[in-house]
Amino acid sequence: MTTEKEKMIAGEYYLAGDPVLVKDRRKSKNLLHRLNVTEYRITKKAREIIKELIPNAGANLYIEPPFFCDYGYNIICGENVYFNVNCVVLDCTKVTIGSNVFFAPGVQLYTATHPLDAELRKTLENALPIIIGDDCWIGGNSVICPGVTIGNGCVIGAGSVVTKDIPDNSLAVGNPAKVIRKLNLEK
Repeated sequence: MTTEKEKMIAGEYYLAGDPVLVKDRRKSKNLLHRLNVTEYRITKKAREIIKELIPNAGANLYIEPPFFCDYGYNIICGENVYFNVNCVVLDCTKVTIGSNVFFAPGVQLYTATHPLDAELRKTLENALPIIIGDDCWIGGNSVICPGVTIGNGCVIGAGSVVTKDIPDNSLAVGNPAKVIRKLNLEK
């Protein structure tokens, strides 16, 4: 039998109030409290908290508190990933982040989504994965919606709402975000 946690990670409808998921979120919130309130400055102890919160990260994951996530264990990072202040990652399923990726203040990554049917929405939710390639910069207060893939070498302009996939080496801006030019082209 499939657990609610397995359903959640697979992108199927699941019960968010499942005791295992509630326990996992509570653990995450306790670690976040320690990071965001008790430590706040990036110290050796803060780095230990980040490693426990986000165990699937490469070298040099740097988080400026405050930072917020649902579980932490669904965030997979390459090397040299930087989150500036007030970033939110709703990681109900996998959030895969490449290497050399920078998140400006207030960036929000949402895997969580809900049924459009009002009756289903009362009890169930689901999630769609987010993938961000290598060498990306996500501008301040941008929102990355469920199921989006952002290719390698992209820049997302500040305040953008990314609702669709963005191809490699693109500058995308706006609400909804649209590619306005290609980047990193050889001259």
